[in-house]
Order: sequence, then structure tokens, then C-alpha cells
Amino acid sequence: MSQRLVEIWVGVFVAIGLAAMMVLALQVSGLTELRQPPGYHVTAKFDNVGGLREKAPVSMAGVRVGRVEAIRLDPDSYQAEVKMRINERFGAIPADSAAAIYTSGLLGEQYVGLEPGWETEPLADGDRITETQSAVVLERIIGQFVTGMQD
Repeated sequence: MSQRLVEIWVGVFVAIGLAAMMVLALQVSGLTELRQPPGYHVTAKFDNVGGLREKAPVSMAGVRVGRVEAIRLDPDSYQAEVKMRINERFGAIPADSAAAIYTSGLLGEQYVGLEPGWETEPLADGDRITETQSAVVLERIIGQFVTGMQD
């Protein structure tokens, strides 16, 4: 009977360990946000989004204020249109704010950074950020450096 009890306890600890690993994997992947916090959508057009992906963070002054919800190619302007969901806690972001695509570290993930403007009118649901700065493409910079050295 004691051998059976030990096997049951080992099974319980293995199950707890697997559940902990699953929770950790969901936390790291960002899939735990099944419920979206209340917020509003804004869009911005960029010439190049580089490696920006859906669910990438949107931050302001280093604080995450939202997430990228969708990226699509605008068939009229041939620019990438990025749809962002901003948490309603950050509803006082000025309407004339600028958006830029940055990279975390040298080769880290890309995110959208917002720079506040000076208007007193805040961004509202459906607004468009017109002042944007595209992603810096490392391959393009290296190519310009190499061709510049050949002159």
C-alpha cells in the first residue's frame, strides 16, 4: 500500500510541474491575455514596419500602453497600416502624438513607441497618427555603409 501511495504522490507532483510549465509558457508567449482590457483603436501608416508583428507592445516613455492588433498593406498608398489598441487607462495621449518603430536592443523584438505631442485634445477611438517614423532596417544601413566605403 505504501508503494502505491508514493506513486500517487509522484504523479501529483509531475502534474503540478506540468501545469506550472504550461502557465510559464503562456506568460512568456503573451497568450494569457485572452480578455482584452477596455481601450480604443488608433492607426498609423509606415513606409516600412521591418519585423513588427501583431501583439507587439506599444509603449510611451518605456511604459506599455497597448498592443499592435493588426498590420495590413494599404492598397492605395502601398504603406503598411498598423492598427493599435491603446488601454483606456491611457486615454489622455495627445492627438498630435508621433509613432515610431523601435527595436529592443540590437537584435531584439520590434515595438511601436509613441512620442507625446502638445495638443490638449486626446486621441480617440478610430483616430490616425499622421507623424510616423519607419523601422530602421539593419541590412539597408550595412548596404549603405559598404557602398559608401567603395567610393
